[in-house]
Amino acid sequence: MKDILTIEDAKKWRKTIKGKKLIVTNGVYDLLHPGHIEYLNKAKQLGDYLLICCNADASVKALKGQKRPIIDEVNRAFMLASLKCVDKVVLFEEVEALNTLIAIEPDIYVKGGDYTLETINQNERKALEALGSSIEFISFKDGFSTTLMIDRIIDAYS
Repeated sequence: MKDILTIEDAKKWRKTIKGKKLIVTNGVYDLLHPGHIEYLNKAKQLGDYLLICCNADASVKALKGQKRPIIDEVNRAFMLASLKCVDKVVLFEEVEALNTLIAIEPDIYVKGGDYTLETINQNERKALEALGSSIEFISFKDGFSTTLMIDRIIDAYS
């Protein structure tokens, strides 16, 4: 799919949209749900282009444990890239998005409302601030999370 980029391709694409406002967010997006969709739509409203840095399978396992991800990286990237509000998706292997964020140089970096400037990854924060990126927080839709969905499925079948 043409909207799923390598980091190198994302850097080249970034150069073609200089002068436009690039919003970047990152995450696992393991089980896509209405909370994700609402969050991503709100993020897109902050600028011209929305790029999602999506954790590759290896980094999901490191962050969430060996039973995750539920959906593999190729299919998670495909679903995200298929959303109307999403312009591009990049898979990244590292546990933190630091190197990917530095390479892409977002104008605006977006995280969920469960984070604050003090609780986001401080290496990422320092790098983004050095790049001149603004950092925004968007509230989540109540009642939706991947963990909650997994718990509901387990309860339904146990």
